[in-house]
Amino acid sequence: MSVAAEPATVDQCLRAGAGFSQGDREWIAEQFATLDARLATFPAETTELEISVKDREARGQKVTLECWIAGREKIVTTSGEEDLHAALNDVRDDLRRRLNDAKTKQEPRHNRHLRAGLADLPQDPEPQI
Repeated sequence: MSVAAEPATVDQCLRAGAGFSQGDREWIAEQFATLDARLATFPAETTELEISVKDREARGQKVTLECWIAGREKIVTTSGEEDLHAALNDVRDDLRRRLNDAKTKQEPRHNRHLRAGLADLPQDPEPQI
């Protein structure tokens, strides 16, 4: 009997990198809570998120959100927004889009190898009128 893997959540997977403290991590996790639905399709033990900021509160600050999921390429999203909250929203939304794109690429219609297996399935005959 196998045990189902626990689904990933932002609260479990998020690390505060350069420019953020552990205190900042809590409110960032709350702001990123909308990612939970997308992350839930991946196991928590193989999913990591790291948020960092360069030159915080200065002109030209750069927020970076990195996502590692086992078996997939690393996803890096960045924002140059001057407002920290806007930059966090920007990287969050970009990560959600890129996770959706990556998930779609692995579906049979975008994967020749998976699609080839579907051709071998028995087809229902068309009803005659």
